[in-house]
Amino acid sequence: MNKKHIKTELPGPKARELLARDALVVSPSYPRDYPFVMSHGKGAEIWDVDGNRFLDFAAGIAVCSTGHSHPTVVQAIKDAADRFLHISSDYWHEGQVKLAERMNELSPMKQPAMSFFAQSGTESVEAALKLARYVTGRGRFIGFLGGFHGRTMGSLAFTSSKYTQQKGFFPTMPGVTHVPYPNDYRPLFAGSDQGRAVLRYIEEVLFVHNVPSHEVAAILVEPIQGEGGYLVPPDGFLSGLRELCDRHGILLIFDEVQSGIGRTGKMFASQHWDVAPDIMTLAKGLGSGMPIGMVVAKRSIMQKWSRGAHGNTYGGNPVCCAAALATLDLVEQTYMANAAKVGEYFKRKLHTLAGKYGIVGEIRGKGLMIGMELILDAASRTPAKELCDAIITRAYHNGLILLSCGQSTVRFMPPLMIGEADVDEAVALLDISIAGVLAGDAHSHAARGAAHG
Repeated sequence: MNKKHIKTELPGPKARELLARDALVVSPSYPRDYPFVMSHGKGAEIWDVDGNRFLDFAAGIAVCSTGHSHPTVVQAIKDAADRFLHISSDYWHEGQVKLAERMNELSPMKQPAMSFFAQSGTESVEAALKLARYVTGRGRFIGFLGGFHGRTMGSLAFTSSKYTQQKGFFPTMPGVTHVPYPNDYRPLFAGSDQGRAVLRYIEEVLFVHNVPSHEVAAILVEPIQGEGGYLVPPDGFLSGLRELCDRHGILLIFDEVQSGIGRTGKMFASQHWDVAPDIMTLAKGLGSGMPIGMVVAKRSIMQKWSRGAHGNTYGGNPVCCAAALATLDLVEQTYMANAAKVGEYFKRKLHTLAGKYGIVGEIRGKGLMIGMELILDAASRTPAKELCDAIITRAYHNGLILLSCGQSTVRFMPPLMIGEADVDEAVALLDISIAGVLAGDAHSHAARGAAHG
């Protein structure tokens, strides 16, 4: 690996120039954490416009699953672009049919599946919600506190990882009731089994006092919660949801936008518990960076949609379908297993690092979907939000790209092709960053990042 150390103060002069131009013409609504201005990337390495090299353990928010500009994916995109760039969903093309056939083979539903095509995660969620309403004739839904499902008005009604996402947009889509996502590290209910407690709350409290179960179209849940903190549910929770839905005629929707396509060491996170959804949403890592989303549903459900019930001009774009097919080949053949293997190595290294400091409350995750929750003290488990933000900003200045989730969790979602040497480098940079922040010398860097971000 050709490692070039950071050679200019961040952000550098070219980056500062572009940031100034951006401030005049680009919406300020984007939640940018620090002023990284990208020039190019290869694999897990990226460079800014001033020539500084970084190790990317955010992967475009878990999007660049095969790494930046994987040659196989790039070639598939070029070949598709040479043929044609677009044909609307009023017509057919082989790439779209082939991708739907592939998803039918891969889906965790244990019965034939059909697909609807979109361009993003939030569009996929919107389509899943419309499908659930259409086929059940019911209008209510249940979502989970801490969940993130998108920012359009239907998906936003479920999104609750931060109130900032809903602030100023009320009312969103009506009919959504939120319940806690089970969290053994921060339990809200009495008892040792938080998953069972949440299920009892839905059935014995919510369905008795507030929400008629026969009016609920679907329960929407992330098999592993993403923005809410990379929370892994207790064993038995997802299967319990499946049983609850079956008892009440409710559809079960798994949002696999962030957790799917090999990220957790299996093609879909739900497969860790062998639980089949009725409907599943996909995006992010599906296209290695190309904008594509999918709704995959049991054929018995999807085929109930009538002509014109839903559509999408760009859904099934031929270039995006080609990227997705190439991505699935790479993930299925190599990178899914690599995510499982390297993910375990990564967690061991993080546990060793945590032993050096008293600020790590829990390390959790599966595959290369890993969260490290930071706390102020072990007794109270108080979230260390400012510390988390400072460490992530400091890591940027040290050449490591990271993002946070939950209240104070550093999340690691690198490309699925990384090796143990990449993990070693990332952990070493993280170690230096934590030590720097705890020593008190990161404040100026954090302030600089906030000023330019």
